Amino acid sequence: MPLRSVRSHHPDPQRQRLYRRAIAIAISGNVLLAVAKGMAAWFVDSSAILSDAANSFSDTLYSLMMAVGLYLSQRPADESHPQGHGRFEPLVGVFIAVAMGAAGVGALRAAGLRMITGTMAVMPGWPMGVLAGCALVKVLMYLLVGRIGRLAHSPAILASARDNLADVLTSTAALAGIWGSRVVHPLFDPVAGVVVALWIFRAAWEILTENLGYLTGRSASEDLAARIIVVASAVPGVLAVHQVVADYVGPQVRVDMHIDVDGEITIREAHSIADQVQMEVEALPAVDLAFVHVEPIGV
Repeated sequence: MPLRSVRSHHPDPQRQRLYRRAIAIAISGNVLLAVAKGMAAWFVDSSAILSDAANSFSDTLYSLMMAVGLYLSQRPADESHPQGHGRFEPLVGVFIAVAMGAAGVGALRAAGLRMITGTMAVMPGWPMGVLAGCALVKVLMYLLVGRIGRLAHSPAILASARDNLADVLTSTAALAGIWGSRVVHPLFDPVAGVVVALWIFRAAWEILTENLGYLTGRSASEDLAARIIVVASAVPGVLAVHQVVADYVGPQVRVDMHIDVDGEITIREAHSIADQVQMEVEALPAVDLAFVHVEPIGV
């Protein structure tokens, strides 16, 4: 029998449809918001709105990167990637975090320059309506993209959804900057720009650490490990489950586990039990592969 060097695995068509839907929402929504905020910032000369527009522009760029990365992650296994291309997906999450960080630096720089060179009160008006409308659009994008990310169990899409939620808060900060520059002090606007930048940094850091964990073999959560043990223990013939090692290899977990079976049964029966355990564990949405070691007891 020839040596098989490529995993027999093909992406789920349903997951691919969910990915395409999330990408369409992210790209179209972020392009619309970047244009609207950019026009508002140009008309009223607001650093807070300009910071928010820069964030939306970076969102558009990372949405395009997300599209490319998710396409690559869904390619079948081949000779160059015998276990599949799933690690491309958390790599997209890292790119998203980097793009967000760059937008945060730009927003912080713009606000700082505005503080140094002086600022005037921002006249309220239709730009405030634009920001309010953008915040509502981001709420809708957060709900839609977040739901798709949970259905697809996609860290990249969930990162995009979390960025949408952060954008809601930054748009609110920009609105507060416009209002405060008139009611409190003109410096309230660039101060709001700094707040926007800090929110961007915070969201970027959370997304970066999470996706680096997927790439570097972070351990599975205790809840998932417990669920794996419960599922394996429920298979008829399994007397005990131990030495469960579950860590991330890309966006999903690979499990190495030991099961105890009756030492008096045949090898064929023990193999059948192990196959059933593998099938049940791999049926969990968060699990990619399960390796099951059989140990006889009672001999």
